[in-house]
Amino acid sequence: MTVTLPGDTLLDLPEPHAKDAPNPARITGVGTAVTAHSYTQREVLDIFRITDPKIRSVFLNSAIERRFLTLPPLGADGERRPESQGELLAKHKRTALDMGARAVRACLDDAGLDLADIDHLCCVTTTGFLTPGLSAHLIRDLGIDPGCSRVDVVGMGCNAGLNALNATAAWAVAHPGQVAVLLCAEACSAAYVIDSTLRTAVVNSLFGDGAAAIAVVADPRDAAGPPYVPATPPSPARGPRLLAFASHLITDAIEAMRYDWDDDQGKFSFYLDPHVPYVVGAHAEQVVDRLLSGAGLRRSDIAHWLVHSGGKKVIDAVRVNLGLTRHDVRHTSEVLRDYGNLSSGSFLFSYERLLKENVVESGDHGVLMTMGPGSTIETALVQW
Repeated sequence: MTVTLPGDTLLDLPEPHAKDAPNPARITGVGTAVTAHSYTQREVLDIFRITDPKIRSVFLNSAIERRFLTLPPLGADGERRPESQGELLAKHKRTALDMGARAVRACLDDAGLDLADIDHLCCVTTTGFLTPGLSAHLIRDLGIDPGCSRVDVVGMGCNAGLNALNATAAWAVAHPGQVAVLLCAEACSAAYVIDSTLRTAVVNSLFGDGAAAIAVVADPRDAAGPPYVPATPPSPARGPRLLAFASHLITDAIEAMRYDWDDDQGKFSFYLDPHVPYVVGAHAEQVVDRLLSGAGLRRSDIAHWLVHSGGKKVIDAVRVNLGLTRHDVRHTSEVLRDYGNLSSGSFLFSYERLLKENVVESGDHGVLMTMGPGSTIETALVQW
């Protein structure tokens, strides 16, 4: 069996039922967490006394009803005061660690595991820079075994959850029976610039604070039984197997989503090109079809679509270009409505909602899809 790796590298692997083929990694638990306070879009506009009708229109027509945010402190005059870059980095550390710890605990509870069971921890964030990374702080704060393998993925953006899941799944396959935990912790409130421009209005109207974690395990091969057969029969309750990944970097749009340094504000400012939805939508088909063709599947064979909640226009562009229904992306749209764009962890909030819906059946295929800076589209194929 020939597998195409990123960069079109070909890798020959044993056939799925070959004697020495490893079992694929499986998602065995999920947990999410948000900050303490949420606000409607209108409340945010009123708190910051934003009266410009164009900016208010951006907020109120975003398909977002409420977001969890960590607002700047009040000044002596009762107004929200600007935060320095140093204060924003401190907010990121404090908020991401708090949400991340709660998401990890919730994930382990869902999987029936304990902190002592974690063998590998991968932490993803784009909303702040921290050295040592989130993984080191969480290992110390939660009392995880200091011998735990760890990695931090920083700065990749909204697509990074699937980039990291690819690497985490590979680690799990290489260490069958051991528990890997992937955490996406995004304190988007620590990446805001508050001014009166439309550039910042688009960003400020969209992102919210949130963290999501999943546990990933590859079943050990049963030496006494047939190859490639897990000890327990497949079932939706055991979580989906991660079958394949495919990605696509849109090099012509490498500047479409980026952090710039704002000299006037003395802090980083995130930029979103207004053409991003159309660029992403136009490239969605080729990467999804490449993902599915490797498994001999078509889009009509996919029962569940879990797409990043990048924004109303992004969701619509992906849906139209892939020929999906509004029902197909219902969880994506609901997460956007209730939380805004949660960056790298958005798709895991949708995954959690799908499980709570209790509609997944054994044998169902699903596609996970994230989009972000690069511009990049990441995808994964799963099966329950």
